[in-house]
Amino acid sequence: MIGGALTERLVSDGHEVRAVDIKHLSEWWRVMPGAENWDRWDCRKPKYAAESLEGVDWVYDLAETMGGISFIESERVECSESIEIGINLLRESARAGVQRFFFSSSACIYPTHIQDSTEAMGLRECDAWPARPEDGYGFSKLYIEELCRHYSNDRGVETRVARYHNIYGPHGSWNDGKEKSPAALCRKVAMSAGSIEIWGDGEQRRSYCFLDDCVEGTVRLMESDFTEPLNIGSDRLVSVNELVTIIEGIAGKSLKRHYQPTAAQGVRGRNADLTLCRKVLGWEPQTSLEDGLAALYWWIQSEVWRLEKA
Repeated sequence: MIGGALTERLVSDGHEVRAVDIKHLSEWWRVMPGAENWDRWDCRKPKYAAESLEGVDWVYDLAETMGGISFIESERVECSESIEIGINLLRESARAGVQRFFFSSSACIYPTHIQDSTEAMGLRECDAWPARPEDGYGFSKLYIEELCRHYSNDRGVETRVARYHNIYGPHGSWNDGKEKSPAALCRKVAMSAGSIEIWGDGEQRRSYCFLDDCVEGTVRLMESDFTEPLNIGSDRLVSVNELVTIIEGIAGKSLKRHYQPTAAQGVRGRNADLTLCRKVLGWEPQTSLEDGLAALYWWIQSEVWRLEKA
């Protein structure tokens, strides 16, 4: 989802872009005609990573197999396999003389024990250590963050690291078991006539960042001189129940809620502190949660209608 949107942005900005993914082109959410699109390209293999970097000045590493909290908690091995890609791309970037390397990290690197309240404090970049990240996925992201630092210090590769906080938007997973809560809830509302299932008690809280803002923050960070990890996200904290209410309003529905207290829920509360982001980039996300969810909901609704007609 993010890679496709970023490719579209970079092409529109006039850059020559090579988009690389292990999936067949027919499975890509977005295919930009103005880019070199290399499909079925497995950068877990050093040879493929090296060839993908030929003639490249800047690298954006967005590779990851991940999804919502249920997927993260049940597929820890699969969520960690992108470590191979990160290692290969950093090593080959150093060999190829790549000028700048971007790594997409995650809010899941932050210690879980400071996220056990719905009154979630904003997570500051300095809160990452002492480390106790989300098991599996969070550890893998934190490891590559550290590897970026080492390659910058020891091999001269300029690196940029963004810690994404709950990025959502259209053109991404919404019904394959890897969707995150905004997409899952939009799907449930779109497909329901009377009731909706909610994992947990609905009072777990998050901040959500719309896709377009994520891309804008990514481009600004990559073009900046800032070399430390930086939060890219929103600092508007809402509960899952509030999220459902907003989506119901967009859809014009009022649904009965059934809670599943034993379902996967993740940390109790997670929010981004954007103090450093505002200082470094002179910017913060501009899209309201209501506007972003409307864009996501109507895209998912169109996908539901398309499948129903098939």
